[in-house]
Amino acid sequence: MTIKITPNDKGNPAGKLAEAEVQFTDGPLAGLKLIGFSVWERRGGAGRNVTFPARSYSVNGERRSYALLRPIGDVTSQDHLRELILEAYAEFEEVAERATA
Repeated sequence: MTIKITPNDKGNPAGKLAEAEVQFTDGPLAGLKLIGFSVWERRGGAGRNVTFPARSYSVNGERRSYALLRPIGDVTSQDHLRELILEAYAEFEEVAERATA
């Protein structure tokens, strides 16, 4: 599995740092990618967060959404992927810093 980072150069919406996609390189999903992850700056600047792909829908005029990638049982199973995406973003930042230095 590879994680590709695409920076949010436009700065819109505020706080969104980048988009991320998970590219599968092995197993039955090899050659496919899952898009829709976003890296965000936490409010107050204390760290970063990752949002997962979701689909929005409307019920009685109220906008709702549900996650497309969900845990089967253990709700903490998403934490590992979230950490991998944050690590990939940190590496992306380091490379970008070196390129501008």
